[in-house]
Amino acid sequence: MDKTADENGTERRALIAAGVTVLLWASAFVSIRSAAAHFGPGALAFGRLLTASVTLGLVLLVKRVPPPPRQAWPGILGSGVLWFGLYMVTLNWGEQLVDAGTAAMVVNIGPIVIALLSGWLLKEGFPPMLLAGMAVSFAGAVVVGLSTSHGGSASLGGVLLCLVAALTYGAGVVSQKPALKYASPIQVTTYGCFIGTAVTLPFAWQLADQLPQAPLAAVLNMVYLGLFPTALAFTTWSYALARTTAGKMGATTYAVPAVVVLIAWVALDEIPAGLTLLGGAICLAGVAVSRMRRRVASRA
Repeated sequence: MDKTADENGTERRALIAAGVTVLLWASAFVSIRSAAAHFGPGALAFGRLLTASVTLGLVLLVKRVPPPPRQAWPGILGSGVLWFGLYMVTLNWGEQLVDAGTAAMVVNIGPIVIALLSGWLLKEGFPPMLLAGMAVSFAGAVVVGLSTSHGGSASLGGVLLCLVAALTYGAGVVSQKPALKYASPIQVTTYGCFIGTAVTLPFAWQLADQLPQAPLAAVLNMVYLGLFPTALAFTTWSYALARTTAGKMGATTYAVPAVVVLIAWVALDEIPAGLTLLGGAICLAGVAVSRMRRRVASRA
């Protein structure tokens, strides 16, 4: 009884942390759209990661957190290069070449990549409810994409960049999961940020060139991206990922498009079409299905 209550409590805390992540990652799309007009893809990624690295580094110094153990470094390196580094640059770049709807559809291949890789490499298996929920959520993401897509504006290069972003996101998450067996969420996130910052360091000159010309609002959006959708949200993500499977966490991110629609509605006064709302509802329904436990009826 106590063990079941403890498991339920852990699952609930993980779900709350995942919810914080989804909310902040959804808000990032609004901030990126505002800042992207003034910063190049690499410059924006570098500024965002540098802000997060400084913030998280100070937290580690104040708390006197030691470096991660040797066993955690392969996963930290993999997630730092693939997710914190390449993903952020390619996503920023891809969204400059395709409309938001097309980008949402392509990037939402990421959770499918996570489910397949984690089922194979991490031996998490392929739970039927998880696969069913992902199918439902992906259908919802397609509906959202179609409802917000402007026909004919997508370029092959932009689609390929978004596809690379989806693949690096999925592979980065699967790389990160084993590291959490040996290191704390804040260690994994902080050192992943350090590595991502190093990967994007070649864009430092571009940021230095664009920063003086950028309006204050764009600079504040970049700082916000570093503090909240990166430093905080990636830490809450790692906390939740350490307490559940990579497949379930990947499926949870399907809620992001639905939350983006709501934030854009409130913050930007962009009234979503009925088809967009329907797609968002389908995404959320799929997330709920993916987190259900399959019940097997037994009769005496």
